[in-house]
Amino acid sequence: MCGIVGYIGNREAYPIVIKGLHRLEYRGYDSAGVALINPKKELNIYKKAGKVKDLENFAASNDLTGTVGMGHTRWATHGEPNDRNSHPHQSGNEKLAIIHNGIIENYGPIKEELISRGHTFKSDTDTEVLIHLIEDIQRNGNLDLQEAVRVALHEVIGAFAIVIMDKEQPDQLIAARKGSPMVIGVGDKEYFIASDATPIVEYTKNVIYLNDNEIAYLRRDELLIKSIDNIVQTPYIHELELKLEMLEKGGYDHFMLKEIYEQPRSIKDSMRGRIYPNEGKLQLGGLKQYEEKFKNADRIIIVACGTSWHAGLVGEYLIEEFARVPVEVEYASEFRYRNPIISEKDIVIAISQSGETADTMAAIELAKEKGATIFGICNVVGSSIPRLTHAGVYTHAGPEIGVASTKAFTAQVTVLTLIAFYVAQIKGTVTTGKLVELLTELESVPTLVEKALKANDLIVKIAEKLKDSRNCLFLGRGSGFPVALEGALKLKEISYIHAEGYPAAEMKHGPIALIDEEMPVIVIATKNSSYEKVISNIQEVKARKGIVIAIVTEGDTDVKNMADYTIEIPHADEAFLPLIATIPLQLLSYHIAVMRGCNVDQPRNLAKSVTVE
Repeated sequence: MCGIVGYIGNREAYPIVIKGLHRLEYRGYDSAGVALINPKKELNIYKKAGKVKDLENFAASNDLTGTVGMGHTRWATHGEPNDRNSHPHQSGNEKLAIIHNGIIENYGPIKEELISRGHTFKSDTDTEVLIHLIEDIQRNGNLDLQEAVRVALHEVIGAFAIVIMDKEQPDQLIAARKGSPMVIGVGDKEYFIASDATPIVEYTKNVIYLNDNEIAYLRRDELLIKSIDNIVQTPYIHELELKLEMLEKGGYDHFMLKEIYEQPRSIKDSMRGRIYPNEGKLQLGGLKQYEEKFKNADRIIIVACGTSWHAGLVGEYLIEEFARVPVEVEYASEFRYRNPIISEKDIVIAISQSGETADTMAAIELAKEKGATIFGICNVVGSSIPRLTHAGVYTHAGPEIGVASTKAFTAQVTVLTLIAFYVAQIKGTVTTGKLVELLTELESVPTLVEKALKANDLIVKIAEKLKDSRNCLFLGRGSGFPVALEGALKLKEISYIHAEGYPAAEMKHGPIALIDEEMPVIVIATKNSSYEKVISNIQEVKARKGIVIAIVTEGDTDVKNMADYTIEIPHADEAFLPLIATIPLQLLSYHIAVMRGCNVDQPRNLAKSVTVE
């Protein structure tokens, strides 16, 4: 949720930290701050509400020297976004500083106890309470900082990724995590700390992913990792595959637009080496060991949030259609709170772009306790969910910086399509001949997506007509319904226009009351098994003077004669409709948002990775 970056070594820390904050700004951008220890052992903290650029301007005329430092970009949880609630926060004696991603759930009673002991607080945050608690334990227990941090973390409930500095020990950083991501970059007599690998890749390819309940003690020439129970851990050093150019806009105006146009590649990469169309076979290494589980599964439960949940709904259609296994799609945020009935014969598929979604991780833990087999679909190698699950499949979409997911959605749908076909293959519910046909067409989907992207100029003209709308309705049937949901979510997220997605047939059960000459209705009206029914729904909208924008199959004339605007996409098997029909909806949302002057890559109140509940 928030972005964390830290450095200890022989270089000047500030340039590394501030550049890291810019790379992490997609994780949170309500406010930002840095802490540096200069050669005089003075602790300098600069923080500012707003963007990282506002912090940079504010700090420019101050002392920015020092070879140890840390920074933070915030997405507010406790306390409104302002200067005083910005991180870093200090202890009462102003010797310690902390940055924090997560939520300390029991901060209230801890704060009351600390106030009774004479502590005073300058912010409304739970983070400041934690650093005061560490100070209190250190002083009253006569402990060194390392032990005080360990003891304090035993007392707090919640999620955290923290970095702590002590101006009296300027050659040390302390980092710890539980439920929030943290990665450590290993250099030559230097270490880097960050919420994810994006700020690190410029300096080193060698990283350590900190595990839950681990504390790292970093010096320039030493790294020690212990469990919260004080047991020394042996870290595994991963080599990053991330490339620096993936983190740049590459000539596009926004990351979101770049990522929309990357989808032919990301879809291709997500199926690369996994399908053999000429043989009618698939190979998913992460699932092979569990083939018997899939053959004998009573049902598959998909848990996810937001865009990933919409991908899960597409997966439900595909798995039930081809593999003939019952599927339930659950909001991860609700799943753990309703005492679900889960057995050892159930398979749970958890979907998360970041692999760090807190609600999804909690759902996984619950399902594991009940004996289910857990699979993950994630984009970030080394993230928490792949390490929590029994097995899984990476999407290979590459880094997604825009907060509103685009290529992550189509990559997830691609992998779910592969899973549906793979389970069908091992169960024998689809013939080899049919798989040859399906996989041959699937292999051509990246080319079809490229064709769909060519509607961009037309979509710009349609966006101009819709940009001042206050509401919008998205309709689809079958697997077009999740596409409608995703289209509505994209429009809400980045343009701030109220939008809802509905199954087209459900329009008559309420939403039709909203339709008038000012209501745009975007309809997924491609030629598939529901085509005639969708035409009827369009006629109902037009009878009430609604504005119809239809996504149609190339060459369609029937819908074109009744809709106000049509956007053509290439013909494809119904199974692949979501991968292609989604493209114009992403572009439409993007152009509307740009025309409305919205911050497309960093929409208000949203963060890329929701690592707190």
